[in-house]
Amino acid sequence: MQQINRKEFLTKLGLLSSSVVLLNGCRLWESNINSVNVPAGPILPPLDAEDIFSYIKRVHGKMDLTLYRQIIGAANEFKEGDEILGVAAYNEDSRKHARILLGNTQLKDIYTTTPFKDELQEFIQTNSAVDKHSYLLDWTVNDLKKFVLNSSEADIKQIMPGLTSDIIGCLVKVMTNDELITVGQKVFNPLPNSKIGSKGYLSARVQPNSPTDNTDDIMWQVFNAWSFGVGDLVLGTNPVSSEVSSVAAIEKTLFDIVSTFKLEKIIPNCVLSHIDVQSEVEEIQPGTTGIWFQSLAGTVHANKTFDVSIEKMLKYASQRKGQYGLYAETGQGADFTNGHGEGFDMVMHESRKYGFLRALKLRMIADNDHEPWVYVNDVAGFIGPEVFKTKDQLVRCCLEDTVMGKLHGLTIGLDICSTLHMDISLEDLDWCIDQIMPANPAYLMALPTKNDPMLSYLTTAFHNHIKIREKFGYKVNDAMWDFFKSIDIIGQNNKPTAHFGDPIWVYYQYLKAKKDPRSKEEIYAEGMVLIDEIEKRGVPIAQGYGKNIWDLEPALEKQVQALYEDAKVSLWTEMSTSFVKSIPAALPIITKSKDRKDYVYHPESGELLSNAAKRRLISLKNTWGTTIPDIQIVISDGLNARALMDKGHLSPYLQELEKLLLEKEYALSPRHIVITNGRVRAGYASGELLFGQKNKKTKSKGIVHIIGERPGSGHHNFSAYLTVATQDTWGIKGLIDHNITKVVSGISDTAFSPKEAAMNTIALLDEMFVMRIKTS
Repeated sequence: MQQINRKEFLTKLGLLSSSVVLLNGCRLWESNINSVNVPAGPILPPLDAEDIFSYIKRVHGKMDLTLYRQIIGAANEFKEGDEILGVAAYNEDSRKHARILLGNTQLKDIYTTTPFKDELQEFIQTNSAVDKHSYLLDWTVNDLKKFVLNSSEADIKQIMPGLTSDIIGCLVKVMTNDELITVGQKVFNPLPNSKIGSKGYLSARVQPNSPTDNTDDIMWQVFNAWSFGVGDLVLGTNPVSSEVSSVAAIEKTLFDIVSTFKLEKIIPNCVLSHIDVQSEVEEIQPGTTGIWFQSLAGTVHANKTFDVSIEKMLKYASQRKGQYGLYAETGQGADFTNGHGEGFDMVMHESRKYGFLRALKLRMIADNDHEPWVYVNDVAGFIGPEVFKTKDQLVRCCLEDTVMGKLHGLTIGLDICSTLHMDISLEDLDWCIDQIMPANPAYLMALPTKNDPMLSYLTTAFHNHIKIREKFGYKVNDAMWDFFKSIDIIGQNNKPTAHFGDPIWVYYQYLKAKKDPRSKEEIYAEGMVLIDEIEKRGVPIAQGYGKNIWDLEPALEKQVQALYEDAKVSLWTEMSTSFVKSIPAALPIITKSKDRKDYVYHPESGELLSNAAKRRLISLKNTWGTTIPDIQIVISDGLNARALMDKGHLSPYLQELEKLLLEKEYALSPRHIVITNGRVRAGYASGELLFGQKNKKTKSKGIVHIIGERPGSGHHNFSAYLTVATQDTWGIKGLIDHNITKVVSGISDTAFSPKEAAMNTIALLDEMFVMRIKTS
């Protein structure tokens, strides 16, 4: 199965959104990707002390799984994702009634009646110590809520192992934001031999991303973070490429920084590629990988999207023998937006992800004579408006996830973030941070500015960490704070020195540690040249600060605001008729999106071809006769039509790609399909219509889907999604999905050059066609 990194998967989520699953069939636990979600109806006022199951029997006569899912879903604060799944509350009265019913329900009934059963749910249950805490099963959800609000941390920790993920997920539904903060303020799971995750501490994952995986870009963002006294959890890069050689180069760079400063026991490095790739890198470069990363999902089917299974994760968990174990990433909505909603709500999905990691952590502890570092990163707002849209929803999601993670016994941090197509501004993000920080999560992300130069979304910057420290009194891990003092970023009085905010100073300290004989003046001159080159590649470096040490330098602040405004314009720009006509051999079609607004806010509409589009594709197929081409090129606007329309973007890529395809003797379709308001799954739908051939083994056929990436970086990048499958596989509706697709991303005249990207595309296509021939 195709291995995808966070860049690929999250970009897909942002671009693609949702094939939604809801199970209403007679087989309670069987996934059915063709089922249709039925919106929840009103929930009637409960009788005195009535619980969920008594209510279901009263109104339905017998147990009804769909109604059970809808009631526990209705207890959530409203989010668009739950509405798409058909489990959001019908109205506020229904939400109130659902919470009353859930609060009255005994934990034993939640334990025995699961909203979705699969091997992962069984694995989580098996690794929960319910038998040792059986007395809890007689409690109601309200009893549990009262206990965690009024008991000490020590008493809460006594019962935590006996709480299953479903019970924890149900608990947070009946809590207010203030109540969630109360729990967050008293439960802490610090990492062993560290203050990370302790009360009163807030750590930072340095997220040194580069749109081209340039190791200078990555290295200097680390120096930049440390120049502000930020970055004590992990140096964690999201790679553009998951090729082993590329990941190995980044790991080597990050480990070199850590080892040069002799910080190997204080902070790990990590490249957030698939865990299989990290394992390969460790084999060829022993000792250079730090903590191992993997995205996790809440069901067996959803984990297959990541090419992850229980068995695989147990195998890797057993290999983590040193100080650094596993780093997981999760986020509400990631399951259903990839077609695996399974009919139950996003909070319950998220809680099961924490249950999965808790079970892996327990296995690692059992297999070792010590407790390795294990932590989880909740990416709360990355996906987009199909999950939720507003700042209040972002706050709620972060508080829910913080408490669920803590009650699972995990060290949990947050990516308090939003996409440019959500209704959350730069100022709103600051407001959200202030609302969430009282819950004291273990860590946040840290970049030079709020705008990630590669992933094109808004998150927390170095200056946010400084302001949080000033406002809330949170500290950095003691060992790293001592390091910041040792390089004279922080003085012995615990105040910033004159070198605060000067990344070249950190570079100078780095080279001094390497015994570089050059003078400070020579090194500073070199540093200035390197920073200029990095910034010309579209990667900002924050130098100095504004009026206060937590203010971004004014010129850089203006640049970030300009990128934000550019992204908003890009998002709503439509592909012009004249541009479509300029594309050689264009065959224009549309999806079922009514307009651009419908496309942005209802992403699933952009995955479905209109009836007129289907007719045009069938007509194209008929012109082929028996000579079916090997490859069909599809071009879609995606979330940024300007990524295609900008001069020097689509045209040179397309010209080079066609030339190389012909040189390689691929048969290319004579027409290029051009989709308005198209998402990646619209390309799969096109392939099904054009290449589908049922009931017999046939030749491999491929789609190259060129699509505008989400805006925000200023590069106006586009991606090419490559899918190769046999015609009988194309002939099964819905079977082709992201799991067999590879991506060439970050393509533009200022990032990954179109001609180079075309060469990379051809190399990947060659591999994919060879692989399909071998497996067919």
